Amino acid sequence: MTDDAPTPDLVRLAAVHGIATEYWSFFGDRVQVPASTLRAVLAAMRVDASSDAAVTASLIAEEERVWRELLPASFVTRAGVGVLWVHVFDGHDVTVTVALEDGAERALTIPEQRPAARLVDGILRWRVEIPVPDDLPLGWHTVRAEQRPFGGAEADRTASAPFVITPDRLGDPPARGGRTRGWGLMAQLYSVRSRASWGLGDFADLADLAAIAGERGADFLLINPVHAAEVTSPIEPSPYRPATRRFVAPLYVRPEDIREVAYLTPTERAVVEAARGPVAAMDDDADRIDRDAVWAAKRLGLDAIFAVPLTPSRRAELDAFAAREGQPLQDFALWCALEEHYLGRERPAEVDDIRSPLVAELRTRLADRVAFHVWLQWIADQQVADAQAAAKAAGMAIGVMHDLAVGVHPQGSDAWSLREMYATGMAVGAPPDMYNQQGQTWNQPPWLPRALAVAGYAPLRDMIRTLLRHAGALRIDHVIGLFRLWWIPEGLSPAAGTYIRYDHEAMIGVLLLEAHRAGAVLIGEDLGNVEPWVREYLSARGVLGTSVLWFEREGDGFRPPEQYRRSLLATVNTHDLPPTAGYLADEHVALRARLGLLTRPVEEELADADAERASMLALLRERGLIGDEPGEAEVIEALNVLITASPSQLLGVALVDAVGERRAQNQPGTDREYPNWQIPLAGPDGRAVLLDELADNPRFDALTRAVDAHL
Repeated sequence: MTDDAPTPDLVRLAAVHGIATEYWSFFGDRVQVPASTLRAVLAAMRVDASSDAAVTASLIAEEERVWRELLPASFVTRAGVGVLWVHVFDGHDVTVTVALEDGAERALTIPEQRPAARLVDGILRWRVEIPVPDDLPLGWHTVRAEQRPFGGAEADRTASAPFVITPDRLGDPPARGGRTRGWGLMAQLYSVRSRASWGLGDFADLADLAAIAGERGADFLLINPVHAAEVTSPIEPSPYRPATRRFVAPLYVRPEDIREVAYLTPTERAVVEAARGPVAAMDDDADRIDRDAVWAAKRLGLDAIFAVPLTPSRRAELDAFAAREGQPLQDFALWCALEEHYLGRERPAEVDDIRSPLVAELRTRLADRVAFHVWLQWIADQQVADAQAAAKAAGMAIGVMHDLAVGVHPQGSDAWSLREMYATGMAVGAPPDMYNQQGQTWNQPPWLPRALAVAGYAPLRDMIRTLLRHAGALRIDHVIGLFRLWWIPEGLSPAAGTYIRYDHEAMIGVLLLEAHRAGAVLIGEDLGNVEPWVREYLSARGVLGTSVLWFEREGDGFRPPEQYRRSLLATVNTHDLPPTAGYLADEHVALRARLGLLTRPVEEELADADAERASMLALLRERGLIGDEPGEAEVIEALNVLITASPSQLLGVALVDAVGERRAQNQPGTDREYPNWQIPLAGPDGRAVLLDELADNPRFDALTRAVDAHL
């Protein structure tokens, strides 16, 4: 045993809290997690494992905690599946009822049984098991338990908990008439601009892109996460590291589309137009998206529009929106106001605690700015709704497909207002694999599994509701994170982390319930090191997986698309690879070599890339999809047509492939070394491709019509 090998009790304590003490790496090695990592993770879960004695005490405390609870903190299941545990004092009876979401009540029947027992705190407690009835309706219900002494009339112990009944599975994705499956475009919204944009693709551009794609036969439009980021400079460029996943980025608002613009005075209108001018000039810039400049300009215009009084009907709409979103919206708006208030000056430590007296005082003092950010969320919500309406009007069966990021920025709104939900001193990431040989740290705090359960999974529910309110589908980035997440102790390399398991039945169940109610499709990004049973579980519950053509290998070649899974969103590439034009030109090797990310000689990587490309071209020729000397556009079109031979229910076409872009949007394993998430849409000539020209773009026209014709 090494000095950092865990003791048996430490292994048991870690296992009780869902912490992996060993795992199989991507490369097939069995890895034992060192004791130092286990202790650090337990500390982040607020479990004392600082010494052997503390480990023993914590182990006993956790085992007894369950027995002390009359009811679990929350219970998420399916009708007719599982049992509810109730822990009852000796010499007592218990009655259990369910208050249904519609206001009705149901008594739960307790069958005859021989319950297990345990002595805790000098009291003998019995574990009573109650099967979940198979006729309970779907919904967010409440279970209540009342314990009474034998023969007693008054309850001496009561408890209640969220009791959530979720669907067994979702149905198949909808498709246009006469079809059993559909295709769609995939785009980074910020990169897709028009001559009416403010230097960055926005919700009005989303509506126009959906209309163009829908006219070509597309059923969906998958975009990057549009979660809210910072409201002060510098704005985090990564859409996968937002300030919050509950609310929408006002950066994507089109100011001119706000109704109150019509009531601006000439002077006020001139302010909006003057703010737009410099950033609108950047619409033709193909080099880089400048979010800070865009937001500075938009904020000037939005401040002027916000000052316009609302009509009574518009005020009633805003008030209804604010009431529906409740305290979380007020807290997010307050966070935004605080970020503005303390920009460029020292921030007291007391502000980091949302419950502090200073924050309460600032909530009142900054009420006008809080109101501004509440209004902004209302406006953003309306513009997202307009985009979804445009998608459906264009014939899309699904419409907008949002993307859910894995986590949030450690200094963002969610980490501030929901601090008790997150593990401190930990970052989410991924262990080393073939494409990221040093592993990845995403610099995001992970959710605490126990805290989620205590909250009844409400933060997850509310987040999904917001995303699906005006969308037909949701892609869940790194869906394995709902089953297990790779936690990395602060200051250590990604390889020093370990997996933490979550209650996937509860997490997936909540997603299914909200998707069912919204009539939406769920897609889980399940690439990389994912246990096979996870894919089977998701498929059984109607959650589609994902497939990238380049990753579908079989021996020395590629798996025939006919062998792909049916329950799938199949694509040629992904945003973590260069567009196909760049991939075919070995840009995925060249870029990593320039950035020092390779762990093998560049010659070996290039040789592998050459063999991979030759194998793919041979497959395309074998199927008659390309000629002897195909051009770049011909190969890209053939690759997208190739995946139409799969049985997969959804097919995704990358907009960058449709216009011949070569540059990668993101290079995993980098931060400031590469302009991740800042690349405007451009063609093979390096010039910006604007929405105004897209419908007439020959490559876009040929590729989308070819895919639609082969479906």
